[in-house]
Amino acid sequence: MEERPETELLSIPATPRTSTPEILTPTGLRSPRGSAAAGATTKSWTPTSFISPRFLSPIGTPMKRVLVNMKCYLEEVGHLTKLNPQDAWLPITESRNGNAHYAAFHNLNAGVGFQALVLPVAFSFLGWSWGIISLIIAYLWQLYTLWILVQLHEAVPGKRYNRYVELAQAAFGERLGVWLALFPTVYLSAGTATALILVGGETMKLFFQIVCGPLCSSNPLTTVEWYLVFTTLCIVLSQLPNLNSIAGLSLVGAVTAITYSTMVWVLSVSRPRPPTIAYQPLSLPTATASLFSVLNALGIIAFAFRGHNLALEIQATMPSTFKKPSHVPMWRGAKIAYVFVAMCVFPVAIGGYWAYGNLMPPGGILNALFAFHVHDISRGLLAMTFLLVVFSCLSSFQIYSMPVFDSFEAGYTSRTNRPCSVWVRSGFRVFYGFISLLIGVALPFLSSLAGLLGGLTLPVTFAYPCFMWVLIKKPMKHSFGWYFNWTLGWLGVAFSLAFSIGGIWSMVNSGLKLKFFKPPS
Repeated sequence: MEERPETELLSIPATPRTSTPEILTPTGLRSPRGSAAAGATTKSWTPTSFISPRFLSPIGTPMKRVLVNMKCYLEEVGHLTKLNPQDAWLPITESRNGNAHYAAFHNLNAGVGFQALVLPVAFSFLGWSWGIISLIIAYLWQLYTLWILVQLHEAVPGKRYNRYVELAQAAFGERLGVWLALFPTVYLSAGTATALILVGGETMKLFFQIVCGPLCSSNPLTTVEWYLVFTTLCIVLSQLPNLNSIAGLSLVGAVTAITYSTMVWVLSVSRPRPPTIAYQPLSLPTATASLFSVLNALGIIAFAFRGHNLALEIQATMPSTFKKPSHVPMWRGAKIAYVFVAMCVFPVAIGGYWAYGNLMPPGGILNALFAFHVHDISRGLLAMTFLLVVFSCLSSFQIYSMPVFDSFEAGYTSRTNRPCSVWVRSGFRVFYGFISLLIGVALPFLSSLAGLLGGLTLPVTFAYPCFMWVLIKKPMKHSFGWYFNWTLGWLGVAFSLAFSIGGIWSMVNSGLKLKFFKPPS
């Protein structure tokens, strides 16, 4: 008998880089923005491709039946992801051509931003020791829970949890999962958008004052009008259709955030410190007031590491196959991103507190830089710093708003059974932008808002992932992993309640209204 070459026996056809399961949905609907490879006729590789008729021909009938049955089982149950056809119409899952670079851009854009600028405010209430310890613990804790979320994205064979709420429903049940996860994730996205409007509008106002100087001081725009200008720019950029389409914006946001974070702390530590500076934690009239202020400060630190509500959504934009699961590029991009997050967050917090101590204004280090060094730093350098902050806020607004856009469109498509038109999609995004503006105008308390946001949304980052790991992965009872995750989860819930109380007290009783410093006369 003529021997066949080994390569002929085990031939495996070449496949495109995109994931076949994500290209064609179970009902035959294709993504309107699918890649060109979606129409290719080449048969994709599966874990059972080697079980071909040529391979089976020399094998007897009983063995052949076993292999064929195994092939059918693996293809139907084991490794083919069953997708919801509606996902092809929604912003998060509309495009699945993401990669590790996109993951790094999105995670860095979500992880570094205005929240780092408020960290020195937390240090002014906590002092050196507790401030640094709290920051290190929070960073390591959130890095661990991020790893959990990445691993749980495809924890069940044949199922991808594309959104945080979907994973919560799988862990806690349909109803309880929605109650536990929907409010904090939407609140985190909407609250972050509101805070970004506050920071972006105020920074645009400062940029205009520096660039224009006394020439334009006769009839300047009010703070609310600058909020409106910034919101309009956000709405224009929000017309990009899906999460992968804003990868370029995320890259711009990441680069600008790293640049201005570095510039802010370098400029602060390189200038003479104020003569009345002190490093004792701020003392308040009563012990209750001091306690609530400390809790609010810890909430600010927790808010500095928000972004886990986007982890599953970012991973959902990547193709996933049996040989190349999505968690590999996602975790690679996340590790790179959070190295840069640490390089930005720790110097800003420590350097800002060293430069200004307990003289730090409620608005954060950017306000302190403008208040104390407006005359001894060149106008061009200050203007460039403020402009970078504006670009970063515009980019961050897009990625934090995408889950809300996805929720709006999911409600529409589920009722009408058709994708959103351009006008409907634009209407949702205009509506959301101006709702965020109204909330920002009604609650202009950045430092207090940051503490409240950190408290209310803390379970999303620090608690729920630990619970979901235990409930889905089911580690051995009373093992180290079982005790560790349950302990972290309940600690996160307790901290959430305490930090939320501190944030509410800070907003109601302290009367802090965010007023950015004007240049001294």
